[in-house]
Amino acid sequence: MQVNIELIQGKDRNYKVYIDELGKLNFNTKVAIVTNPTVAKYHLDKVSRLINANELHIITIPDGEEYKNLDTLEFILNECFKYRLDRKSILLALGGGVIGDMTGFVASIFQRGIDFIQIPTTLLAQVDASVGGKTGVNSKYGKNLIGAFWQPKAVYCETEFLKTLPKREFNAGIAEIIKMAITFDKEFFEWLEEHNLNNGEDLKTAILKSIETKARVVSLDEREAGIRAVLNYGHTFGHVVENETEYKKYLHGEAVSIGIVMANELSLKLGLISKENVIRIKYLLQRYNLPIDYKIEDVENFYEHFFLDKKSNKNQITFILPKEIGGYEIKKNIDKNLILDVLKDFE
Repeated sequence: MQVNIELIQGKDRNYKVYIDELGKLNFNTKVAIVTNPTVAKYHLDKVSRLINANELHIITIPDGEEYKNLDTLEFILNECFKYRLDRKSILLALGGGVIGDMTGFVASIFQRGIDFIQIPTTLLAQVDASVGGKTGVNSKYGKNLIGAFWQPKAVYCETEFLKTLPKREFNAGIAEIIKMAITFDKEFFEWLEEHNLNNGEDLKTAILKSIETKARVVSLDEREAGIRAVLNYGHTFGHVVENETEYKKYLHGEAVSIGIVMANELSLKLGLISKENVIRIKYLLQRYNLPIDYKIEDVENFYEHFFLDKKSNKNQITFILPKEIGGYEIKKNIDKNLILDVLKDFE
């Protein structure tokens, strides 16, 4: 199965997402695979055997969101220089969202930009992070605040790779699938309620549907000037949760799950969503053991963290809120006291 990513600006940058079609990859240049020890243990040998290149190098970085920073970025760049990669060389991201984001960012700045390919090995990366060209690293001020838009040349999603995922990692990816269904596709959400993503065929259908949804959004709005911001539903709250817990307590998808619940409570107070649908969404998240509770230690401090989000502008916080199921609103200028009321429910 294939999904086309067709970009309005610069059609020469269009690319395909391949689902279960990874085969021999032939390159008349140097290739460097960026991965981590956990992924390498399961998948590096297989992927390496599929690559035919002038030279093949392996760049291994530590596993974990806490290593998604400028120090690791510099290490990858130095490895690229050590192996004498050039402007024709290709980077290959073999791993989850952290690997993909950092590899893409390195590709965007190494010698002012080289090609890279995504081979995502987590469900979250397959349905979301690997598609659309967002790259970057975290800083002490927040998540992905340093980065660039840099589209891959191709994305290869192999469902076989997901069999090695810990259950918690797998479920974290489902949060991103649910996120897209809530805001863009009521029928898909209802389908998710009736199906079990632990079933292989149902999972493949959900992956395809999620990638098609994201492809449509990215094609309309590559640089997040409008509709693409809706993909950040759950993230405005979730990024603060990640930052407060130093990226160690929750996986990204788990933080998004908490963020979805918080965003829904704000949407409920604004009259955009019914209590019934809030409960339906909670139930679907809970079915995959995703967290829906979070204890806020300092409500004012949590609120101030919103202003470090990339979507805030001119001291205004932008919230992506569901409009029932299958719709959305992008809201600004929400009264601070109303937001604080929502946060106080999580004290």
